[in-house]
Amino acid sequence: MRLTLAILALILPPLAAQAEMAPREGWSVTPTTKSYDQLIADVKTAAKANKMGVVTQAGPTGAAKSRGITIPGNRVIGLFNNVYAVNILNLSTAAMIEAPVRVYVTENADGTATLSYKTPSSVFAPYTEEAGPELATLAQDLDAIFAAISDQATQ
Repeated sequence: MRLTLAILALILPPLAAQAEMAPREGWSVTPTTKSYDQLIADVKTAAKANKMGVVTQAGPTGAAKSRGITIPGNRVIGLFNNVYAVNILNLSTAAMIEAPVRVYVTENADGTATLSYKTPSSVFAPYTEEAGPELATLAQDLDAIFAAISDQATQ
């Protein structure tokens, strides 16, 4: 019994890490035929084309590899624009904790990649009561920009 549990403990985490992103409420999830590296490059190009800056990037893949651990590609890229930052900050100091809005590039078991992100209207929704309808309007504008980035990057 202990041996079986020990074997499962070794097998299940890598299998879980290979699980592909599933659609969920408030998210956009777009599987592609692109490689992980290509999708990351295309997200950055699409962000620039849509006047959004790459503000942050983080992912465990490279650090894990340096420790001898192989995991699927996994990168979170924070995108934002200073004009939106100033406008949102003028409406709600608390809402700025959500900036930059992040997109998530994950490598699938078959070598393709998926682009996922929480929609800005979903991300900023908890602050609209405090900030008013102007924040909801800005978030909807960002929804359109992030949809354009996603469409461009995943084509």
